[in-house]
Amino acid sequence: MKTPKTRPAGRNALEKAFDPITTALKRGGKPAAAPEAPAAPGKPGLEVSPLAVPFPAFGHVGGVEIATARAGFYKHQRDDLVVFRFARGTSCAGVFTRHKVGSAPVDWCRRHLDSDEGGKDVRALVVNAGCANAFTGKPGADAARRTASEVAKRFGCRQRDVMLASTGVIGVTLDDRKIAARLSEIETRLDADTPPAEQWTRAGQGIMTTDTFPKGSYVETEIEGFKVRIAGIAKGSGMIAPDMATMLAFIVTDADIHPNVLRAMLGLHVRTTFNSVTVDGDTSTNDTCLLFATGASGAPRIGRVGDRRLKAFTRALDGVMLDLAHQLVRDGEGATKFVKVTVDGASSPASARKLAKSIADSPLVKTAIAGEDANWGRIVMAVGKTEEAVDRDRLAVRFGPHVAAIDGAPSPTYDEAKMSTYMKNAEIDITVEVGAGRASATVWTCDLTKRYIEINGDYRS
Repeated sequence: MKTPKTRPAGRNALEKAFDPITTALKRGGKPAAAPEAPAAPGKPGLEVSPLAVPFPAFGHVGGVEIATARAGFYKHQRDDLVVFRFARGTSCAGVFTRHKVGSAPVDWCRRHLDSDEGGKDVRALVVNAGCANAFTGKPGADAARRTASEVAKRFGCRQRDVMLASTGVIGVTLDDRKIAARLSEIETRLDADTPPAEQWTRAGQGIMTTDTFPKGSYVETEIEGFKVRIAGIAKGSGMIAPDMATMLAFIVTDADIHPNVLRAMLGLHVRTTFNSVTVDGDTSTNDTCLLFATGASGAPRIGRVGDRRLKAFTRALDGVMLDLAHQLVRDGEGATKFVKVTVDGASSPASARKLAKSIADSPLVKTAIAGEDANWGRIVMAVGKTEEAVDRDRLAVRFGPHVAAIDGAPSPTYDEAKMSTYMKNAEIDITVEVGAGRASATVWTCDLTKRYIEINGDYRS
């Protein structure tokens, strides 16, 4: 990476830079051990997923500060409130659930980001875990508005400049008084000299529900020679399916990018990242992915979609989003296998995605993987039931390097012993050739175990 150019910082850059003397902690090689928050995150009694990955060490992303607190949405001791404070002029874009019963926070964010001048000066993000504030009617909407109002008063901004997100039990109205009661504590913590790595770690833990490990991703890249950083956290474990999922994802960069450009990039990359993972095929009411650009890096302003200066940045953004999406699958409720499903030879990209999703969502396929059984017949079933174009006589199925079926029939080289050994791996690749064209698509999923039932059987209790 070449040395960033230097130039006098303008007034806007000064206003956006909160902590210029913080030491950048670049992620490299093995992630450094992240500080632990004082309160245990997640739901008590859940074992950490065997597919878990370490939380990375985050460097300083200029223009954002994060603080957490315990608002009391859970009975046990844990942080369940996370507040981001952004520099003046921060841009924002969002992608939300397509669920017909969207939550009050989703309605709030969508309305303000879609309005005239929407996303041009977002100053805060308030996230709570433990209450989804979904299917709560006018009382839920009023609670969301009051939350935004209280934060706006403290941060000196408009209500519309405060984004909201909630996760937890559906059908319970948010008690916004619990959030308001913690805002003084939040402000004190925002003004403290808490290291960036600790801020992001606590935030990742604070948004967990049935997650068994916090999910984060951090990279550094360049825009026209200036170093910029991209950091993100996400939560999600169950009720995960394409078209967003019961997931929250918050990504912040200190690049200076117009909301329209952020919106275009987010829409482009969400299709092959967050919308290409599935745990159980269920789509939630609260799915939210928000992308913020603070502009505090000093890099030049990007105001045009397709600007060539974004080539490295958009590749890095896609990497962060895919990393977070993969972690959602790795923490799938009860998961023991991380599964990549690729469909080749489809008639169109849309057909390839539908076929891959059919395989990845099939309970029969997923339970066979849990039992370490290379039951390719179930994959053929999942392909055929879609009514997508498939050439039966060219159909082929592979598990990793091992061919199970080819040219529409069992493979003459099929080796049960080798296949059984492969299926014991923690990561499984399934590739299906359908012989109807040249399009392909990939979806990531996990196996379906008895533990999934145990976790969801007593979710509310």
